[in-house]
Amino acid sequence: MFKVLVMDGISDMGIQLLYDAPDVEVDKKNGLSEDELIAIIAEYDALLVRSATKVTERIMAAAPKLKVVGRAGVGVDNINLEAATNRGIVVINAPDGNTIATCELTFAMMMSIARSIPQAYKKTVGGEWDRKTFVGVELRSKVLGILGMGRIGGEVAKRAKAFGMEVMGYDPFLTEERAEQMGVKLSSVNDICAKADFITVHTPLTNETRHMISRPQFEIMKKGVRIINCARGGIIDERALVEAIDTGIVAGAAFDVFEQEPPQADHPFLNNPKIIVTPHLGASTVEAQENVAIDVSEEVLHILRNEPFKNAVNMPPVPANVLNALQPYFNLGEKLGAFLGQSIEGAVSEIVVSFSGDLADVDTTPLTRYIVKGILANQLEGVNIVNAMHLAKSRNVNVVTQKSASSKTFTNLVSLTLKTKNEQRLVAGTLLAGYGERIVQIDQYPVDIAPSGNLLLISHNDKPGIIGKVGTLLGNNDVNIATMQVGRKVVGGQAIMVLTTDKPASKEVLQQLEQLPELTQVRELSL
Repeated sequence: MFKVLVMDGISDMGIQLLYDAPDVEVDKKNGLSEDELIAIIAEYDALLVRSATKVTERIMAAAPKLKVVGRAGVGVDNINLEAATNRGIVVINAPDGNTIATCELTFAMMMSIARSIPQAYKKTVGGEWDRKTFVGVELRSKVLGILGMGRIGGEVAKRAKAFGMEVMGYDPFLTEERAEQMGVKLSSVNDICAKADFITVHTPLTNETRHMISRPQFEIMKKGVRIINCARGGIIDERALVEAIDTGIVAGAAFDVFEQEPPQADHPFLNNPKIIVTPHLGASTVEAQENVAIDVSEEVLHILRNEPFKNAVNMPPVPANVLNALQPYFNLGEKLGAFLGQSIEGAVSEIVVSFSGDLADVDTTPLTRYIVKGILANQLEGVNIVNAMHLAKSRNVNVVTQKSASSKTFTNLVSLTLKTKNEQRLVAGTLLAGYGERIVQIDQYPVDIAPSGNLLLISHNDKPGIIGKVGTLLGNNDVNIATMQVGRKVVGGQAIMVLTTDKPASKEVLQQLEQLPELTQVRELSL
């Protein structure tokens, strides 16, 4: 019999699967302190929590039988992932359970700002019968722009079509074929900002998506656009939004999330009559709370019974012999993925990973997971080596691995190719004795680069003076060059330049670089 401890008032209906399982015994307890939990945790194989219980390293150290910690929700900030991984404890969450709840809240917000429902309610219950102030707009025939076409974004698009809206969608992993199947016009962020009547965001908060809508985007928007954010605070620049409302660009906004939660009492959203706010209610429905409990219960059963599982957020156990052979390459693989993931444009359709040399003799699945994680983490939140392959598959990204027992120039070589509809790029790396991790090839060009820090990847025509112009421009903008690599195949042909810099180049500096003659592409990478 497996013993499962359920905390934080998780509903009985949500964990009915555990109650019904013949090989599981369930105990429910609430409000235990850390010391009280430590006193009893040794007898349990699984622990289920929501956000109230902090699953600390001390608790896990006192739990020799513990195989899995399940979080009935998405965030796992209350669980010490490093301690769990070190002890071989799988941590799982329930990322799908709140999809419909968040989708429906998005539509509630959209309709509320279209018709000023909260504002009209407040006046009416206050004794004012004011119909003239609250003339709204219809959703029918309006253009809805969705930034982020994952689970929630896809459900929003489906409902928007039923309302007779025209839907534009942006997602770095959305292909034209998939967009066509969904009835969505694949668009860029700027296209959506320029053409949409309503804009809703459903992306994770990453370095790439932080303030993805800010002053430059507001400046190109239609006058009268309405903005909804039920995803993550920080995707939309809050100060820039207030300015856009004050200048008449944005007619209304509805936010369920803030950059800092709870917001300060003087936050400008809280007293602006054109902004509707709610206290992060995206997953706050009876059904969603039950769904996340059901999802996590299913995964707990799979893990206890040694069956395949998918929603883990930390590293699963790896056989010692495989770990010893691959561990030196884990960081290199992730860096190669991050390098190429930031270098390529368009939706990735295929990832080809090639292992040459001694690596061909071992199971490289764990290393492949690190590589795919590096690729996806540039655009997706919560990517880890357990769920990376699942996330790739869910976005119709084909992952192919190849092996060759011989490597012409290196003992071991890891090569990675990314394919989109419009381009294909390659990067290869290895470990060099005395030098560590090195990138040794970019596309057809041989190089020797340490994959770390701030990098500028520049494609250009091989003409005299190009290097000098780039160096002068960066120097004039106080960007110090640490190292430089130049690769070419033919004199006067296409070439690349890879610079490492002491600090990131600003957007203005990147724009100036792109305007230099003979430069064909500029990419800033962070490794």
